[in-house]
Amino acid sequence: MPPETQDADLSFLRIKRSDSGSEAPKKPKLFMWLAIGAIGIALLLLYLFGSRLFSSALEVQLTTASFSSPSQANAILTASGYVVAQRKAAVASKGTGRLVFLGVEEGDRVKTGQVLARLEDADVMAQLEQAKANLKLYQAELRDAEQTYNRQKALLEAGLTSQAEYEAAEARYKRVEASIDVAKAAVTAAEVALENTRIRAPFDGTVLSKHADVGEIVAPLAGAASSRGAVVTVADMSSLEVEADVSESNIERISANLPCEIALDAYPQHRYQGFVSKIVPTADRAKATVLVKVKFTAFDERVLPEMSAKVTFLSKAPEASATIVKPLLTVLSSAVATRDGRAIVFGVRENKAVEIPVVTGQTMGAFVEIREGLSAGDKVIARIDERLQDGVRVVVK
Repeated sequence: MPPETQDADLSFLRIKRSDSGSEAPKKPKLFMWLAIGAIGIALLLLYLFGSRLFSSALEVQLTTASFSSPSQANAILTASGYVVAQRKAAVASKGTGRLVFLGVEEGDRVKTGQVLARLEDADVMAQLEQAKANLKLYQAELRDAEQTYNRQKALLEAGLTSQAEYEAAEARYKRVEASIDVAKAAVTAAEVALENTRIRAPFDGTVLSKHADVGEIVAPLAGAASSRGAVVTVADMSSLEVEADVSESNIERISANLPCEIALDAYPQHRYQGFVSKIVPTADRAKATVLVKVKFTAFDERVLPEMSAKVTFLSKAPEASATIVKPLLTVLSSAVATRDGRAIVFGVRENKAVEIPVVTGQTMGAFVEIREGLSAGDKVIARIDERLQDGVRVVVK
C-alpha cells in the first residue's frame, strides 16, 4: 500500500448522528403501539357489549297454530297412514288377443258382470259356429239311428231279423249319442273361449286406472314387452279403510273397536269418525311398526284411495253424533296469556317478541281454541312467562 494512502485522514468518512436523526425512528413505534392499544380497547368493548346483548335475549321455542277436534282431549296416540280399498282388482283377460273395445274411463262406475273391454274374437266365433254345426249334424243322425234301432228291436221281437243286425243298430245309436255329447262339449268350450275375450267387472266399483288401449295385445301373463296384462283396475269404494303404521312400543295401547278420528291431508278442516277394525298379526321389522286397519264410520265421495291420512286413537268415542266434525283452530294453552284483561300470544319478528291479541274459545286438553287473531300455520312462542314482553329480544331454540 502506498505511504500516502496510509497517512490519509479517513475521519470524513464517519457517519455523523445528529440529535434529530436519533429521535426520528422513535415516532413510528409510538404510533404503532397507540394503534394496537386502540384496537384492543375497541375489541374489548365490542365483546363486552355483544355479550351483554346476547345474554339479554330470551331463549324460546315455537309452536304452530293448527286445526284440532274437540275429541283431541281424549287422544291416546296418533299414527300416519293411507286410505286403501280393501276390495280392489286389476282386471285382466284370461285369453290372448288384440284389444278391439274398451268401454270405460277412469272414474267410471261399473256393475258386476258389465263388459269393460273386448278382445278380437273372429277366430273364436268361427270355432263356435263349427261346433254348433257339428252338434246339429249329430242330432240329425241321432234321429235316423234311433228310428233304425227301434225298428230292428221290433223285428227281433217278431223274429224277422237277426241278432247281429239288431246289435249293429244299437251300437250305431249309442255311438251317435256319444258323438252328440262330444259336440255339446265342443260348443261349451267354444263359448268359454268366446267369453274369455270379454273382460267383465268382477264386482260393483269404480275404475281407478286403465292400463291398455285399443289396438294393444293383451295376454294373461304379459310375457312380451309389447303386451299388457291388466286392462283396468277396479276398486270397491265402499270398502275404503285407513291402513296406519303404529310403533311396536305403542301397539299394546290399541285394541279392536277402539274409536278413532281420521284427518285427511287433502281436507285438513274435516274429521271423519272411525274405529279399529283389525290389527294385522305381524310386524314390519324394517320400520318396527304394526299395521292397524281403521274403518270409517261414514265418509263421503271426497275420500279417495291412496290419500294420506292421520289417525288419532281415542280413549272414548266423541260425543258429537255427526259423522263429519269440523275442527277448531288451536294452539298450546301455555302459548296464551292474559294481560291487562285481554288474551295475547307472542310471535317472533326480526328476533324480537311481537305481542298479538287473540280471542280464545273452549279448552281442549292441552290446547285452547283461537277464534280470532291467528291463522292455521302461524308460529307463536310456545310458553309465556313474566320476562316475555313486547319488543324483547329472543333467540329461537
